[in-house]
Amino acid sequence: MDSFHHTSITMAKRPCPCVSSSTTIATASAQNHMFPNLNPQTDHLLHAFLSLADSPSHSLDFCLDRLLDSATCDANQSVLIDRAHKLSSVLLDAANRAARKRASTHNSLTWPLPPDLTIKVFSMLDTQSLCFAAASCSMFNKCAMDPLCYANIDLTTVVPKVNNAVVSTMIQRAGRVLESLKLGIVPGPTSSPGSCQPLVYTIRNSVEVSKFSWTDKKPRHGKESSILTRSCLNSLSGDNSAAGTLLRRLHLYNIERMDSTSLSGALSACTSLLDLEIVGLHVELRQTLMSVSMFCPLIERLFFESSKTGRDDSLKSPTCVALVNNCPNLTSLALRGFKLHDFKVRILLKGFRKLKYVDFSMSYSISGMFLRNLGSSLGGHLLEVLILRDCMHLREVEVARLLTAILSGDFKFLRHLDISNREGLASEGDWYQRCYNSSLIPVRQVLQERPGMCLLAEFPSEGSFIDLDSDLNSEISLPSQLSSHTSDGSSFTSSSDSSYSSDRSSGNDENRDSGFVILEESSDEVDFLPG
Repeated sequence: MDSFHHTSITMAKRPCPCVSSSTTIATASAQNHMFPNLNPQTDHLLHAFLSLADSPSHSLDFCLDRLLDSATCDANQSVLIDRAHKLSSVLLDAANRAARKRASTHNSLTWPLPPDLTIKVFSMLDTQSLCFAAASCSMFNKCAMDPLCYANIDLTTVVPKVNNAVVSTMIQRAGRVLESLKLGIVPGPTSSPGSCQPLVYTIRNSVEVSKFSWTDKKPRHGKESSILTRSCLNSLSGDNSAAGTLLRRLHLYNIERMDSTSLSGALSACTSLLDLEIVGLHVELRQTLMSVSMFCPLIERLFFESSKTGRDDSLKSPTCVALVNNCPNLTSLALRGFKLHDFKVRILLKGFRKLKYVDFSMSYSISGMFLRNLGSSLGGHLLEVLILRDCMHLREVEVARLLTAILSGDFKFLRHLDISNREGLASEGDWYQRCYNSSLIPVRQVLQERPGMCLLAEFPSEGSFIDLDSDLNSEISLPSQLSSHTSDGSSFTSSSDSSYSSDRSSGNDENRDSGFVILEESSDEVDFLPG
């Protein structure tokens, strides 16, 4: 009782503005109509009872003991004890409600911003901070329920904490004003979307996540599982696709149970999508690009990183052509970790006339032939960023030809180029033979000619390469942190955190099967592209 009395006195940090007597009378009159059984005698009795809070606690104990001793039997004593418990519980609940009401009134009178500006401020918060603000007081909670506060939803976490119900609630609160949605597990602060580091992440194999058990993902005692499933995006297509209509940005990270059908259904509701980022989902490249081509004609940025590096060989040429024709506004394209082929990549690069950013990191099969005559033609001359890091079949001779083209004046807008490879570049005759010759690849000349360009060329030191053909039936990895200086003074390093699995294909077998051969072109157009 003493503690409660102290809490009620110190609740407000600043003096609460006085309420007029007319307001008090009106409030009392309304309460009398709502509760006709209450009378002034009850008010006086409660006031007298609350004044006992100043009495010593042992005196109240003696009073209760005398009252129990006066009871005629044990049953009556039990009834008195139960009533004492019930009365104390009722008083505590009433006191808490009154304290919250006073605090809310105090906040509404002293908070300097009107509701519309408060909502504007809340709309600038991240999702977690918004939830914290909504839980602080009823006034903030009311403002935080406005749909504008949920226009940009970010529910990414390091470990699974969000389930389908949370996603559905947030999307329903946003309604038609939803502009951005980010879901899933992001590896951590060291990796960021768009970086060269892989974002594919499996918490089951992680040793860095502490205090987490996979049993937490299983529902217990009626509690929902803290894991997203294939139906987590169903709210986008519900209610006649109201929530997905104006969605501009959709980022999905490492949602293990998401499949191609569910993703396609979600994309069908996002006809205004401009930015799509998919990392670590078990979805097929071809079907995903077909969905983007059919449902997202306004797309400007597409970032797609495979969950199984080098094993997705589903992309077909008609899919590339359809994507080029239906999504002409694409300026940024990243397809990381897929098994691509030179002529399919060339369809994409020659077809997208506004393309400025390209990332094919960790891609299998591309040899670099798609780069020939690209920098001086439509579809490639606007490139500002080109990332070909750790492309297994990338040939040394094609890299040399690319840098020579840059020296001759092609790729005039290129400001960032990454040709690093932890295993070294593939030789001309046999890609299993890894090599790097600093005299053949004019890195230093390019840096002198284009001082404003960021050129990343990190390779194992010359003479330390491994013949990948020496052990085809096992995974091969280089020793950690190979580092040295080449003969021309440039420093090249390789960390070799992962390994390539063996792949007997030359990198363009489908190229030969289709009868297509990339030759030195004399024109700026490619004959298989539609006019």
